[in-house]
Amino acid sequence: MNTSWPVRSWLSSVRTASGGMRRHAVQAIAIGLVVLISTASATLGLTLLAASNAPFQHAFGAQHGADVTVTVNTAKASEQALAAARDLTGVTAAAGPFSTPTVQVQWNGAPFGQMVLAGRATAGGPVDDVVLNAGHWPDGPGQVVLAGSAGGGGPALGSTITVTGVPGHPVLRVTGFGNSVTNTADGWVTPGEATRLRVPGVPPSAQLLYRFAQAGTQAQVRADVAEVTRALPPGAVTGAASWLAAAASADGDGAIMEPFVVAFALIGLAMAVLIVGNVVSGAVVAGYRRIGVLKSVGLTPAQVVLAYLSRVGWPALAGCVAGVAAGNVLAIPVLKNSASAYGVGSQQVPWWASVLAPAGMLVLVLLAGTGPALRAGRLSAAQAIAAGHAPRAYHGYAAHRFLGRLRLPRPLGLGLAAPFARPARTAVSLAAIAFGATAVIFAFGLHASLARAAASQEHTATIPVYVEQFGPVSSGDGPPPAPSAAADAAVSAALRAQPGTLHAVAHYENEVKVAGIADGVNAQAFGGDASWTGFGIIAGHWYDAPGEVDVNTAFLTASGLAVGDTATVDTGTSQVTVQIAGEVFHPSDQPTLYGGAGTLPGLATPANLQDYDVALRPGVSAGAYVQAVNRALGSRSPWQATTEHGGGQFYAIASDLVGLLALMVAVAAGLGVLNTVLMTTRDRVHDLGVFKALGMRPGQVLAMVAGWIAVPAVVAAAIAAPAAVALNTATVRAMAGTAHTGIPASFTQVFPPSRLALLSLAAVVIAAAGALLPAFWAARTRPASALRAE
Repeated sequence: MNTSWPVRSWLSSVRTASGGMRRHAVQAIAIGLVVLISTASATLGLTLLAASNAPFQHAFGAQHGADVTVTVNTAKASEQALAAARDLTGVTAAAGPFSTPTVQVQWNGAPFGQMVLAGRATAGGPVDDVVLNAGHWPDGPGQVVLAGSAGGGGPALGSTITVTGVPGHPVLRVTGFGNSVTNTADGWVTPGEATRLRVPGVPPSAQLLYRFAQAGTQAQVRADVAEVTRALPPGAVTGAASWLAAAASADGDGAIMEPFVVAFALIGLAMAVLIVGNVVSGAVVAGYRRIGVLKSVGLTPAQVVLAYLSRVGWPALAGCVAGVAAGNVLAIPVLKNSASAYGVGSQQVPWWASVLAPAGMLVLVLLAGTGPALRAGRLSAAQAIAAGHAPRAYHGYAAHRFLGRLRLPRPLGLGLAAPFARPARTAVSLAAIAFGATAVIFAFGLHASLARAAASQEHTATIPVYVEQFGPVSSGDGPPPAPSAAADAAVSAALRAQPGTLHAVAHYENEVKVAGIADGVNAQAFGGDASWTGFGIIAGHWYDAPGEVDVNTAFLTASGLAVGDTATVDTGTSQVTVQIAGEVFHPSDQPTLYGGAGTLPGLATPANLQDYDVALRPGVSAGAYVQAVNRALGSRSPWQATTEHGGGQFYAIASDLVGLLALMVAVAAGLGVLNTVLMTTRDRVHDLGVFKALGMRPGQVLAMVAGWIAVPAVVAAAIAAPAAVALNTATVRAMAGTAHTGIPASFTQVFPPSRLALLSLAAVVIAAAGALLPAFWAARTRPASALRAE
């Protein structure tokens, strides 16, 4: 008995069916492309989910973050004492001392703020391994690596910054950007450069970096700092920073980002599952006629299943391999932005995502093909051939009759009725278009919501100019003069004298005590009308009468009060009762209140003066205004005007991520539509041949094929618009919840009817983009070729 015959028979059946891939190259390419995009989307989605899972904790361990950064006055501690302080009980690792001059910096001729520069020979070490994001570590004089990433609106790689307040005004070239997970410095230079940058008359300082065996709580960190303080001479320790503060800040950013990252990751994964299932099942269903032929020549049901799984499996395997590679490439810029937003050095694609995504997609392809192939295997040869020529009986007949009564052009009527002939495939296509359109509308809405949140928190639109204490910007002959009432009055006079000034108000800040809140409360007082500053109002209104204040959500949470209630505030010089007029948008765990200087007596003092907030008249250039104010103040004034706004990185990076993820989902949706129209065209290629033989012109064929996708596109648009609005509202509220703040209603009301109607056209655009190539193929196909085609 020849036992090899069954094996040869099975292999022959596989080769016979798989040979169809050569005759249906377009279908095989469509399967490969869709699986490629879906695998890339799945890889990126899984990577983003992993990246948002405790990013600070992972980076802190990988970068050997400092539990405590101790700043010391090296004039009061000898080198021997500093060396001995590295070997204390409970210390598991230590680095330093690193000289840390604090300097004033100019960039592009304008004040850039105050920076702590650490002198380090290398980026690595037992504690605080600085990860370079770009460029190289300083290897000579006049070089600096800045904390953060390039492209954030500040100095670029290769640009220069000028150190003021130091003799000679040294110029430093930016050779790189790096990340210290615990924010130990604003930049790094060589040890020799750090010595040269010490400001004359200012005591020399250095930092010691520690990792302790026990530093998990504030109490343990305080005990560790106390141990270092006792080991050094009295007065040597001038400050200490805990890793817990950096962790709280990073976790806050991560928590804010997580809701929209999860939303887009889940949309991408759902799209991948939906489209792959649609593609593969459509490929098998489109081959029913060939299945009937194969069964008529003797293939068993099991051989039919194996044949068609191999037919879709090989293109899918190629798509999975290429897709995981593409996903890893796409993840590089995404993870770079994600790491910057989370404040960690670097993030990588986890190995399990590169394994799980392609393996899951391949399994999904095989499962999606098994069901239709099993159904086809159970059909008789005659039934399979008949199913390959026409949809199931009675499907679409009512639609054809109804559209026929409307006296539409016949090609358009045939096209509009076609989706009803294949309801299952139409439903999957509709879902794919709806997912893609939802992602696009959601992306526009979330971008607008984040822009409003950024404008409210950073006041970039309402306060384009600040006047802050930067110290002297031109003289380096000694320490800056102390602020004085005369200098403060000069600022007010200079601002009043500028014709471009629309509004200007002094801003004071200090800590106060509020009855019912155990910890201190941050109080911000304004020396005049501040209603124009642009704070987002969640409830109530901006204070407009004596005795009224506004508070943030953290204040209401900590105190248990509500808008309209009264609170007792102790400013240190007096005790006053204030009424809460409104709740403002200020994402922070720190309870904060805002009021007029008259309502909060004792706050409006020179010691508490933080800055002057300035609004400009329409058409006034902020840069020219800053230069005019600084000329009026003079180089020796401790006050300088600037346009620099702190923060904003999270909102910019979040918006970039939103755009990339929405684009990927939209492309995947377009490929799903392409597959649907391609399969429908393949199904009806014989009908197309008949229509063209009867005189249907290419333009009429295009109209008919466009009609196939028009109904699903319109229905998908009607579904996507409210779904995106609801998803945007839920996501913004979830982000606000993780930031422990409420949100103004305007943050979610970003879809006026006209904009929503315009954005809903995304469904039509996605459908049209996917249908374009099959439509042109159908229009150009000759009648004889169509009639001969399967």
